[in-house]
Amino acid sequence: MAGERDLDKLLASLSPRLMDDDFVFCTIKEATYGDFAEFSPLASFSEDEGLTLVLTKENADRAGFKYEALFRCITLGVHSSIEAVGLTAAVSRRLADLGISTNMMAAYYHDHILVPVEKAADALSALRNLFRRPPERSP
Repeated sequence: MAGERDLDKLLASLSPRLMDDDFVFCTIKEATYGDFAEFSPLASFSEDEGLTLVLTKENADRAGFKYEALFRCITLGVHSSIEAVGLTAAVSRRLADLGISTNMMAAYYHDHILVPVEKAADALSALRNLFRRPPERSP
């Protein structure tokens, strides 16, 4: 099943939902993909400096990993194509305009946005109303 590519259709049907857990970014030097799988990372990325893991705060604490900030994850419910153009830019621009930092992640079916915990409710509200147009007024 192919994902949606049309930006207007994507933006009209974002269906953002907030995940329950708090998440953190951790980096582990000299680790490789698959290491620490027992901590169920939401995502991982291998960089020259080490393996970055996105973990629940609970699992990071259990593992004894250091982290700098807490995030909440908003999943966009629309099934976007990996090749869709402009969705990341539109979403991150809207949140940037509100002073909300974003860490965007694309997966096969959905896009996910990690935002600071204290800004999560504002981000969710902004995304729910991102392209909702006000009703037209009668003359």
